Amino acid sequence: MDDINLHHRPMNWMRRIREIVREVRPAQERYMRLLKDGDTLSYQGNSDEVGCYVAPQPLSKGNCYFEVMIVDTGVRGTIAVGLVPKFYRLDHQPGWLPYSVAYHADNGKLYNGNPVGQQFGPKCARGDRIGCGIHSENIEAGFTTVFFTKNGKEVGSVEVPVSVEGLFPAVGMHSLGEEVRVDLQAEWLIEEDDSLMMVDSHEDDWGRLYDVRISGTLLEYVGKGKSIMDVGLAQARQPLTTRCHYFEVEIVDAGEKCYIALGLARRDYPKNRHPGWSRGSVAYHADDGKIFHGSGVGDAFGPRCFKGDIMGCGIMFPRDYILDGEADLDDWEQLNVQPRRGSIQNILYLNDQEEEEEDSDELERGPEGRKVTVFFTRNGKLMGRREVVVPPGGLYPTVGMLSSGEKVKVDLHPLSG
Repeated sequence: MDDINLHHRPMNWMRRIREIVREVRPAQERYMRLLKDGDTLSYQGNSDEVGCYVAPQPLSKGNCYFEVMIVDTGVRGTIAVGLVPKFYRLDHQPGWLPYSVAYHADNGKLYNGNPVGQQFGPKCARGDRIGCGIHSENIEAGFTTVFFTKNGKEVGSVEVPVSVEGLFPAVGMHSLGEEVRVDLQAEWLIEEDDSLMMVDSHEDDWGRLYDVRISGTLLEYVGKGKSIMDVGLAQARQPLTTRCHYFEVEIVDAGEKCYIALGLARRDYPKNRHPGWSRGSVAYHADDGKIFHGSGVGDAFGPRCFKGDIMGCGIMFPRDYILDGEADLDDWEQLNVQPRRGSIQNILYLNDQEEEEEDSDELERGPEGRKVTVFFTRNGKLMGRREVVVPPGGLYPTVGMLSSGEKVKVDLHPLSG
């Protein structure tokens, strides 16, 4: 018996040494068909194969939440955020296999250990933040409640079993061009629900948001900022009227280049163009102090603007100016400019030669609107005026941004008291 014990003792010690090595070795993140650059993940497959990332550490009482911001939805936006076991198969989307759960951005469905999802929440697009967390008070009981958020607001929750190793943050992608930014240290506080609801209520003020994230009155640029086609645009839901004729923007963070512009634009303004660059728009640009009026070439107008400066834009309406439906502006389609007889033809200041040709038919239709005086301010001081023809539907407060880190605070009703 002693000989047998002596014979097996070295093997037991070797096994124990291997266990100790595994315990002290730093946990490794796992990913496949993805390129990882810092906290950014981008899909590198051929759109027929899933790429998946699994974090090195499971969620715990001390770290019970993480977030993923969608930088680019790629071809299909098939991005999944959720929790999986430690050795989850990296060729499957989170949520498809047992003991995993995930919220899928492309269809808003929840996948809970099954390749067939159930309707759960809204779809998610570029600039949205998808969060996932656990209510840690139940984690030791062998199960926990997993909840998901979109832009800081809870979407829903589901109860799931917890394996011995825990539940690991995971991200899946499945089409070319998809890119996300992962924050494994994000925080989400339940007691702030009321304030979060107040923050989200400001989304109703905006009709269009492209590559811009909203948090209360704060707008943050979340686009790539690599070319002039990466403009982030925020356009108000309602145009300026005789009752609400002025708005302001405070530069909270100038970002890398301070490519911030505020102005007015038609309601169908292109999403990838700074206000002022295309027809039916006029804007004051912070980075160079120029005014752009339906052209990619600006004119000297005022001083440059920096962090802390407040830029304003408004309209001086004629006394007899009438907007049809001004008493009820809930529906964009209800608003139409009523031109005065003999009003000036709507030439819309077509300074771009490339746009003159495509709009020649529109110019031949005759009068479309009338002129108003648009004015701009900087820190409460008038910078200048420009006459502008009002396009059908009116002129909408519009903010453009184009470089990383830019943040502005918008007040759409500074004169309301």
